[in-house]
Amino acid sequence: MNKELVKKIVFPFIVLFLIIQFWSGLATVVEDFPTPSDTAVYAFGGVTADGDEIEGVLSDPFYIENQDDMGVFWQILESLKRVFGGFALAIIVGIPIGLLVGMSKNVQYALDPFIQIFKPVSPLAWLPLLLFIFQDINATAISTIFITSIWPIIINTALGVKNVSEDYLNVAKVLRFTSMEKVFKIILPVAVPYIFTGMRLSLGIAWLVIVAAEMLTGGIGIGFWIWDEYNNLAYHNIIIGIILVGLVGFILDVIMGVVADYFDYRKRM
Repeated sequence: MNKELVKKIVFPFIVLFLIIQFWSGLATVVEDFPTPSDTAVYAFGGVTADGDEIEGVLSDPFYIENQDDMGVFWQILESLKRVFGGFALAIIVGIPIGLLVGMSKNVQYALDPFIQIFKPVSPLAWLPLLLFIFQDINATAISTIFITSIWPIIINTALGVKNVSEDYLNVAKVLRFTSMEKVFKIILPVAVPYIFTGMRLSLGIAWLVIVAAEMLTGGIGIGFWIWDEYNNLAYHNIIIGIILVGLVGFILDVIMGVVADYFDYRKRM
């Protein structure tokens, strides 16, 4: 077996072992902190160290009791709907703006100060204002994701445009390409890898933002579910929620990475 492959398999398990040991040590120091074994029981069902029989959050993730009481699968699905809603808007608006910023110095001079001002603003700062404007949980969450995840798309798209060789642009002038022909035949093929890098970063930010947004806005979603479990003093379920958020984020990043590699002409040469 390839040594690199072995390392990729073995090393993460070593780190996982160390994390579990640290977690177990923390549980002995902090009173009532969930242990790894009890957290596993709360996740998949069984009997805890205190002798309590637990059904487990993941034993039936698809149940629907009522509109406000659903399994964790539906909580994650609702969050993903909001994430992809805001992410799609960020793509639709961000790519054209990024192209304009990259192609025109005047547009860059006009927009760059505002990009740099609004880019570092926390999503928690936008939430109260957007909730006041929309008076709706879903619209607030989607618009918050849009505002906070659009910047990587704009910046990376503009960077991709600026990396187009002058020789290519000179060829476009010789062939008398129109502006649209220059964009689709010269600029986009070079900028696409940068655009997908921006989209990958943007999707990660969107998934990060949704948890905080749902904690404050309420309703259905993995963020509100975690906050609700905190209010119920179900600390085991908080840890389960954190792990689920991390796993979903990891899967989204892997998918976007595969898509980005597919459209990266440099990796297919």
